[in-house]
Amino acid sequence: METWDVIIIGAGSAGLSAGIYAVRSGLKTLILEEKLAGGTIADASLVVNYPGFAEISGGELAEKMTSHCKKVGAVIHDLEPATELELGNEKKTVKTPSATYEAKTVIFSMGSHYKEIGVKGEKEFRGRGVSYCGVCDGPFFKGKKVVVVGGGNSACITTLYLSGLAAQVTVIHRRQAFRAEETLVSDISAKSNVNILWNTEIQEIKGDKQVKAVTLLDNITQKTSELAVDAVFVQVGEAPNSQIAQAIGVETDEHGYIKIDIRQQTNISGVYAAGDITNHPVKQAGTAVGQGITAALEAYSYIRRPYYRK
Repeated sequence: METWDVIIIGAGSAGLSAGIYAVRSGLKTLILEEKLAGGTIADASLVVNYPGFAEISGGELAEKMTSHCKKVGAVIHDLEPATELELGNEKKTVKTPSATYEAKTVIFSMGSHYKEIGVKGEKEFRGRGVSYCGVCDGPFFKGKKVVVVGGGNSACITTLYLSGLAAQVTVIHRRQAFRAEETLVSDISAKSNVNILWNTEIQEIKGDKQVKAVTLLDNITQKTSELAVDAVFVQVGEAPNSQIAQAIGVETDEHGYIKIDIRQQTNISGVYAAGDITNHPVKQAGTAVGQGITAALEAYSYIRRPYYRK
């Protein structure tokens, strides 16, 4: 059984930042990632609010973080999810499909996943016109008619990206106003090929082999209509990937986000959490980086300076 000072579960902005600081603090560090290192920021077509980069693609920023983490000496295992945990003892055990590891501390940084809108046809047409990532699938719909569902920053960013590819972008938002940064809203209003349907919801996604249309409900008039489209991009937020943590007694709030204190400590000694998986109110790459740094330094104190915590 391999033994580590810290095992970080999840290689997004929080996990990679934690890895950098853990290694630089002299901790033997393993990062387990069920997909590929980089996290959901890699899906962003453009990042314009990360300090030091006036404008950078999410994929490039994720690659830079991953490369930095590897360069300092963190061991990253892509495509190796944690499947079973034992965290109650002084030595923590993390099992994956291919190995069992032991660690003095564990940091949860599994992030979150895209929420669904839960309508008929959504699951059936996923990958066949229903998408949750504009930068991933937008290029398949050049010159087509597409719909973006949502009203937050992610919906606005996706809309702006798709407006440079699609012939027509229709934004479906159940409220009367966006809940996004003013600069994004202003940029959208300047796009001639973007149409916004306020107080509107999708009732059904229709098609045959591919998406062909959506049925819409006007929340004010209660009237339904049908709109011909080639793709539906769902951007209605995210939910935490905390199921494995909850299963072994890590405390979460009513939405499933892991509860942390100011030191990123969970309710289990030697177990920390950072990034979008936590109940921190701000979900941004910058805050995830800060939380990851704090978690790593607290893990170091837990192992090397236990007197500091008393």
